[in-house]
Amino acid sequence: MIPERLHQDCKGLVLLGVLLGILWETGCTQIHYSVPEELEKGSRVGNIAKDLGLEPQELEERGVRIVSRGRTQLFALNLRSGSLISAGRIDREELCMGVLECQLNLEILLEDKVKIYGVVVEVRDINDNAPYFREDELEIKVSENAATGLRFPLPHAWDPDIGKNSLQSYELSSNTHFSLDVQSGADGNKYPELVLERALDREQKAVHHLVLTASDGGDPVRTGTTRIRVMVVDVNDNAPVFAQSEYRVSVPENVAVGTKLLLVSATDPDEGANAEVMYSFRYVDNKAAQIFKLDANLGTISTIGELNHEESEFYEMEVQAVDNAGYSARAKVLITVLDVNDNAPEVVVTSLSSSILENSPRGTLIALLNVNDQDSGENGQVICFIRGNLPFTLEKSYGNYYSLVTDTLLDREQVPSYNITVTTSDRGSPPLSTETHISLKVADTNDNPPAFSDAFYSAYIVENNPRGASLMSVTACDPDYGVNAQVTYSLAEDSLPGPPISSYISINSNTGVLYALRSFDYEQFQDLHLQVIAQDSGDPPLSSNVSLNLFVVDQNDNAPEILYPALPTDGSTGVELAPRSAEPGYLVTKVVAVDRDS
Repeated sequence: MIPERLHQDCKGLVLLGVLLGILWETGCTQIHYSVPEELEKGSRVGNIAKDLGLEPQELEERGVRIVSRGRTQLFALNLRSGSLISAGRIDREELCMGVLECQLNLEILLEDKVKIYGVVVEVRDINDNAPYFREDELEIKVSENAATGLRFPLPHAWDPDIGKNSLQSYELSSNTHFSLDVQSGADGNKYPELVLERALDREQKAVHHLVLTASDGGDPVRTGTTRIRVMVVDVNDNAPVFAQSEYRVSVPENVAVGTKLLLVSATDPDEGANAEVMYSFRYVDNKAAQIFKLDANLGTISTIGELNHEESEFYEMEVQAVDNAGYSARAKVLITVLDVNDNAPEVVVTSLSSSILENSPRGTLIALLNVNDQDSGENGQVICFIRGNLPFTLEKSYGNYYSLVTDTLLDREQVPSYNITVTTSDRGSPPLSTETHISLKVADTNDNPPAFSDAFYSAYIVENNPRGASLMSVTACDPDYGVNAQVTYSLAEDSLPGPPISSYISINSNTGVLYALRSFDYEQFQDLHLQVIAQDSGDPPLSSNVSLNLFVVDQNDNAPEILYPALPTDGSTGVELAPRSAEPGYLVTKVVAVDRDS
């Protein structure tokens, strides 16, 4: 195995967004490896940890994983060794039939930074296939008066390998009448032809048995054979001739099975039975043989299977026309499969956050989407947009990736959750679309202080109250959620001289109910002013306060008191005297009395 690293600088890094206050971006780095095909499962492909600039143990810690889509995953990550390994059998011919350079593409995601790395694995060919012929035996009919030098097309051998491991040469078994000549076609294929070297005599020998061997250039060399039976028949000196050397047709992929696509036609200037022509495929691969049918008598080519532009957009085959004497002609048939918009876009969510803090900045990443449409041209061009007037936007990222990010600050107290519908539509006619539904919860932050229901409170209590009597209750609400909305109550200590407020009043920290800690006496004081504080349990906590006025209501709990005349304290009678001459209305004395009640 030959690991390579090829770092290509992209002219512009695309901003994916900010998640929880962390800016991360997607790069355009590619890593190259080269491995031979037919590796055993678990074989080492390359040191992916080293090529990512990481230690092996960091792969799991940083959430490194393969996010490639499509065919069965061929590779896996060995988190212990830090290696990229094969996850199954890798058959180059199955993956890259007919392609000189077989490159497999996958994508590695660093989840903690949401960074994408492209990995290209080149699969090198080994000589694991021998040349083979589609037919085990071929019969050729040759007129006995055929001139020497006459050529007869022989079957073309197949070898899925490439380069020197592919088909290199043909060899004909030893005989006295025929030789082998190999022609190189314009398409690069080698076409064996049987050449008549000596005149035939049916009366001496009616059948010639030959063996054609095809060899590749591998080490060791692999071979395949087919048997050729040459039937010598009587005079027929004209071969069929096709009207065209090449037939072309373009057909949409959604044609019904059984549709006639084209007609090939060959004529033979001979008469009678010698002019009858039979048509057959001379060169056709296995896939095309399952989709197309050639009518042996009419020369019409029709479909017997469904066409799929995404699987194959072009077919090349060769037809031959053979008369009763074995003379043949060949023509090439080229069928182009046109794309129709029969595939809706596919969307894969490769990274998703189910919740986001309400104070997250604009551009915070919600999800990373991979969008793909198997169609081609405008049918495969996609656009993505968000349905509804939501505070989110889509930003084009690396390759076919889109980032779903916030477009403004969110407020949980206004909207606690969102159901986001991302619509992906292609440009076909009519267009096809796919909807992706993403649920997002807005997580609470402690951004609201508790708020009292009233701007201020007043309470009245009749004097001589029992200790512990309930005075009133205050209530404060916090629109936040959970711990951030849990409110506790307390009394603010005043800075005035005298006993503290807490010696008169207490408050239940959970319910906000205020209680009297002593019996109040209106004659001592008539009112009390205090501050109630409401504080939530957030981090850091937020609080607010409200003023409360407590008024003591008087009771008739005091008897009047006579201040004058006072009772004598010197043993006298305290009797007021009036002269005998006092007339009515004479002021004898004054009585002064007070009552402490109001």
